[in-house]
Amino acid sequence: MAVSQLIGASIKRREDPELVTGSGDFVDDRSQTALAYLYVVRSTQAHARIDAIETSRAKEASGVLAIWTGKDLMSEFQSPLPVTTSFVPEKKYPNHYPIASDRVRYVGEPVAVVVASSKAAAEDAAERLDIRYQPLPPVLDIEAALKKDAPVLHDDIGSNIAYDVKRTGGDIEAAFRDADVRIKQRIIQQRLIPVAVEGRGVVADYKKFAKTLTVTSSTQIPHFVKIWLGVILGIPESNVRVIAPDVGGGFGSKIRVYPEEILVALASRRLDRPVKWTEDRNENMKATHHGRSQIWDVEIAAKRDGRLLGVRATQYLDLGGYCSQFGTFQAIALLIAQGPYKLPAFDGRGVGVYTNRTPTDAYRGAGRPEATHLIERVMDLVAQEIGMDPVEVRRKNFIAPSEQPFTNLLGLTYDSGDYRITLDKVLELVDYPKFRKEQAEARKRGKYLGIGFCTYLEICGLGPSVATTAAAGIGFWGMSVVNLHFTGKATVIIGSSPHGQGHETTFAQIVANELGLPLEDIDVVHGDTAIGPMGMDTYGSRSASVDGTAVYLSSVKVREKARKIAAHLLEAAEADIVYEDGKAFVKGTPSKAVTIQEITGAAFQPHRLPPDMEGGMEATTFFNPPNFVWPFGAHVAVVEIDGETGATRVVRYVAVDDCGTRINPMVVDGQLHGGIAQGIGQALFEEALYDETGQLRTGTLVDYMIPTAPDLPSFETAATVTPSPTNPLGVKGIGEAGTIASSVAVINAIVDALSPFGVKDVDMPATPEKIWHLMNRNGGTKR
Repeated sequence: MAVSQLIGASIKRREDPELVTGSGDFVDDRSQTALAYLYVVRSTQAHARIDAIETSRAKEASGVLAIWTGKDLMSEFQSPLPVTTSFVPEKKYPNHYPIASDRVRYVGEPVAVVVASSKAAAEDAAERLDIRYQPLPPVLDIEAALKKDAPVLHDDIGSNIAYDVKRTGGDIEAAFRDADVRIKQRIIQQRLIPVAVEGRGVVADYKKFAKTLTVTSSTQIPHFVKIWLGVILGIPESNVRVIAPDVGGGFGSKIRVYPEEILVALASRRLDRPVKWTEDRNENMKATHHGRSQIWDVEIAAKRDGRLLGVRATQYLDLGGYCSQFGTFQAIALLIAQGPYKLPAFDGRGVGVYTNRTPTDAYRGAGRPEATHLIERVMDLVAQEIGMDPVEVRRKNFIAPSEQPFTNLLGLTYDSGDYRITLDKVLELVDYPKFRKEQAEARKRGKYLGIGFCTYLEICGLGPSVATTAAAGIGFWGMSVVNLHFTGKATVIIGSSPHGQGHETTFAQIVANELGLPLEDIDVVHGDTAIGPMGMDTYGSRSASVDGTAVYLSSVKVREKARKIAAHLLEAAEADIVYEDGKAFVKGTPSKAVTIQEITGAAFQPHRLPPDMEGGMEATTFFNPPNFVWPFGAHVAVVEIDGETGATRVVRYVAVDDCGTRINPMVVDGQLHGGIAQGIGQALFEEALYDETGQLRTGTLVDYMIPTAPDLPSFETAATVTPSPTNPLGVKGIGEAGTIASSVAVINAIVDALSPFGVKDVDMPATPEKIWHLMNRNGGTKR
């Protein structure tokens, strides 16, 4: 395969042989001399005051090196844990420190740490602690938190409301006044647990005399962790190094600076020795942040011909016991709730509340699945009400391609897209007319089939520094360094830190395509803050469009320098030099070419360079995108419901996605498959549940149901390609698209299957019990 064809080539991921053979390098694989182990003692109460923590018996246990409570450590913290405020600047948030000192606000909050010579010794000593609590009434859901007489979690705020914001556009009053159809619906986004295959872990090593700190963490954001370790512990940032080795999944759950990263680093500094902590699955499920946990109240104004006039929506978001670092990012749903449709008016309100449950934060999609679920349910609710095919309702409301770039009601500008083409293609693949005939025949036999659609549009590519509302007021640039060594082999340093996305393959393809290097001669380096300039890490489907563009631009800079050197070596004008497939030659004489390896060798020999040219072959790029990128697509789920048990099976799933230029279609499909599976999990299986005292009832994978291979169909994927005009590669994003589209596609399919029973909506997860009750609530009578 010619290197010029590498963009768009399905190349197997270079990362996989190491990972699938068990040879990966994860945090728990890290060990070193004199390593101590930290155990986090966590609150067993959802809401309580800490009366006393008696440590004397525990300190006598074998192997114990230190035991500290919140009161012992509070003076060490120069700052609370970070909170990003720009999404909802009107927010009220309390200081949240890595360990509680006087009051706990969720089960799993750290209250003490034990450090010992082994993990088992630390756990054994922890059992000897005597912790006395004064229980307080817990607030366990959104509606309870909003009651006037509800117990207040944070006295300094005075209520349980963290923020109450409006996001509006158009004339909503006129929309409802002119409407033929008015519909109200409550939509539940249940609380989810991300359940990355690898839990979190930290190893910290503080050097007393050098005053340096090295932290290895299973994190998506090593550069942010570096900054906040320095801020919170009062260490100069230049003395902090953070390494993210192989990371076994994140899904947003590793996007924040966690208490344990601070506590392990502090323990290492206090003890002057390396310290390690890894969580078990129960810790992961109650202390690693959760996702979603929202209630949406929606009112719809429409005409009988299917045209939407306006939507009024209130998003109630359960933040948990504290506002997490990017917890309020989920409010971005209000900015993008109109989806790919030309909606004349939108009246959005976002209310964030504190409850005595695990804090929530970004979970795969982070606001975009919620916004998509809202508008796609709106489309089907309108179709049901007026008796129109849901496909036609969507067609009537699509933004036309001639209107692109299109600025939505909240001021965000979509870059490009013809939303009809993905819908047309998925309808062709699923053979929609044939399905409707099969569905009608099946119903005669008592078999309930349903088809559900989702035509999504998502915001990706965090982010333009000019778009402060949607980008947290920060310039989320992309960073890369492309460095060619004397022999012509390349090291590529990137500012993003992968956890399953395939960066080492995809970014190598970009460089190989531009410079004509063999893939095996390109080493992609990431996840180490001591190597290269600061990057902005990985989340929000931003890596290809932002960091990938930075890699491309650095490669172009190197290529242009190579052309200048080649012109000097060939004694020709630079304008006459052609560079292709790793060789440079004078136009018309390809037989007299110099290779990139020869050019690079010359770059390190000053006497062979043009006058006044610096040696070396290295380029650095910080890319600040001019706008977000906006992938879109159309997904279809087909479900079959057992009329006797209510069990739902997804029997077919077809997805057509447009993520702009597809650098590696095989990697794209891999991201889609995982995302679709997670969305189906939310639709049918997953929900974090608490009892009346605030104890997590779903704290193991026995109780918290996630989909497995037998629960899923074979996914059918296809693509359209609409390059983004915001970056030279034309790429958009794909990492979260499957999750964004699949949960609502499945719910729409279930509602379609149950239409003979008059069902208008189904809360997630659509368990067999829920479905059975919906089918039998009127004695099983069908309309």
